[in-house]
Amino acid sequence: MTVDEFLAAYQAGKRNFQGIVLESANLFDCDIRNCDFSSAQLQGAYLPYAKLSRARLTQAVLTGANMGNAFLQAADLSKADLQGALMSYVNLRGAILCGANLYQANLYRADLTGADLTGADLRQVNLSRAILTKAQLAKTDLRGANLFRAQKVDLSDAICDRTTIGPDGYPLDSFE
Repeated sequence: MTVDEFLAAYQAGKRNFQGIVLESANLFDCDIRNCDFSSAQLQGAYLPYAKLSRARLTQAVLTGANMGNAFLQAADLSKADLQGALMSYVNLRGAILCGANLYQANLYRADLTGADLTGADLRQVNLSRAILTKAQLAKTDLRGANLFRAQKVDLSDAICDRTTIGPDGYPLDSFE
C-alpha cells in the first residue's frame, strides 16, 4: 500500500491497518488517530507532528523513525521496536510502552507523564529534560541512559548503573 492509498483509506473511515508496510513513509503532520497499526512495518518513517493519539502500535517496527513533536497520547506501543528513533519533544502522556525497545532512541524533552514503561529497554536513551511525572519505570533498563535535567523521575524500581546519568548530571550508583 502506498502512502496515498493509506491516507485515502483512512479518510474513508478505515482504522485497521494491522501489519501494514509503510517503510520510510512521509507522514509529516498527518492526523491518523485511533488506528490499529499492530505489527506494522514503519521503520524509517517520517512522522514529525503526526497525530497518533490512542493509536495501537503493539509490536510495530519503528526503528530509525523520525517522530519528533508527534502526538502519541494514550497510544499503545507495547513491545514496539523503536530502536534509534528520533522522538524529541514527543507527547507520550499516558502511553503504554511495556516491553518496548527504545535502545539508543532520542527522547529529549519528551513528555512521558503517566506513561507505563514497565520492562522497556531504554539503554543509552537520551531522556535529558524529559518529563517523567508518575511514569512507571519498574524493571525498565536505563543503563547508559542520560536523564540530565529530567523532571519528576522515580528510579526506585528501574535498572540503573554507574553509566546512567541522573537528573543532576552525575552518574548514578547501582540500583540493581
